Amino acid sequence: MTAQFSKLRTSRHNRMLLGVCGGLAEFTGISAGWFRLFFLIAAIPGGVPGLGLYFVLWLIMPKG
Repeated sequence: MTAQFSKLRTSRHNRMLLGVCGGLAEFTGISAGWFRLFFLIAAIPGGVPGLGLYFVLWLIMPKG
């Protein structure tokens, strides 16, 4: 049995804005919709927690 490891990077194919949620989904195997929902909920109280984390991840993650 071989393990399939993917690197954490932004997604080229599964993207709506910058590919962060798609990249997290490809890395973890969880649907990108769950990550999008998380960032949406985190953005509700003023926007800073969700949007700030999203853009920090976009800056840190290598481009896919």
